[in-house]
Amino acid sequence: MGQKIRVLIVDDSATVRQTLAGILSSDPQIEVMGTAADPYAAVRRIAEEAPDVITLDVEMPRMDGITFLRKLMSQHPIPVVMCSSLVEDGSETLMQALEAGAVDVILKPRIDTRQSLLDAQVRICDTVKAAAGARPRPSARPASASA
Repeated sequence: MGQKIRVLIVDDSATVRQTLAGILSSDPQIEVMGTAADPYAAVRRIAEEAPDVITLDVEMPRMDGITFLRKLMSQHPIPVVMCSSLVEDGSETLMQALEAGAVDVILKPRIDTRQSLLDAQVRICDTVKAAAGARPRPSARPASASA
């Protein structure tokens, strides 16, 4: 793979943005092209340069991640990996994220131990690389022949 997978990290926590950036940057196939503290900053960043994959938190001020994901999928489909502490298997948030168009959903990395971070590193990098191959379609309605 010649080109690196370019990722935009969207999370209101500076610590989580920094942790995810470190995890993703450790993989030679991934480049963190930027971070955003909320969906509004993410929109500005996407307008400048579209990422290959977005990691997106669920709970954020001003606009939650699920609402942003729905808007993004209806206007500018980009593979999105939801990264939240609210997405345990079978949770309502997990179902909403997948229905809204998320390619995959992962738990936020725990930063309490080195082993937790190492375990998360492989899982997160593999998930982002898999998501880069996804081709999400606009969610609002089927694409017409003129689109």
